[in-house]
Amino acid sequence: MKEDHEKKRGQPEEAGYLAIGQVLRPQGLKGEVKLRPDTDDPARFLDLESLYQKTGENNYAPIAIRDVSVRKGFVYLTLADDASVEEAEARRDLLLYIDRAHAAPLGEGENYIADMIGCLLTDTQGHEIGHLKDILQPGANDVYVVDTPEGELLIPALKHVILSVDTRKKLIMVDETRLSEVAVLAD
Repeated sequence: MKEDHEKKRGQPEEAGYLAIGQVLRPQGLKGEVKLRPDTDDPARFLDLESLYQKTGENNYAPIAIRDVSVRKGFVYLTLADDASVEEAEARRDLLLYIDRAHAAPLGEGENYIADMIGCLLTDTQGHEIGHLKDILQPGANDVYVVDTPEGELLIPALKHVILSVDTRKKLIMVDETRLSEVAVLAD
């Protein structure tokens, strides 16, 4: 799976944009911000000249980026012409997007998380399990959070459990025998 929402938490993005990071806080006094990258490769920010910010329900505006560096898994950059800690502070929690034309290309069997959110999970017998709500990334493997009538079901994204993902049909097929061995209902 490609984690580049280029990995959005919770809701699918509009067709043309993918969330790629969120501003956490100002960094220093000269307008720089610390960004949590939502991508498998934070170094990809080094080659970008601009990102997008959402300005309305379906509107996105380009925002220039400069002075980019990557340290310890975080991205540090200056947005637009920000030059003070106050301007950087105004960007706190801002979600930044990339247009799909500049998103990291997908390899075989990879999907953007944003495209997977909302997919219906079914078993091999065609029984509906629920809809994918989120994908957690705790370490060794992803964990799918699925809304079911019984509550949130947590499913490790293992190849022998997740048999297929079709984002065009918004369908994920799981092996029901393996699912009963590894899935747990959240409290």
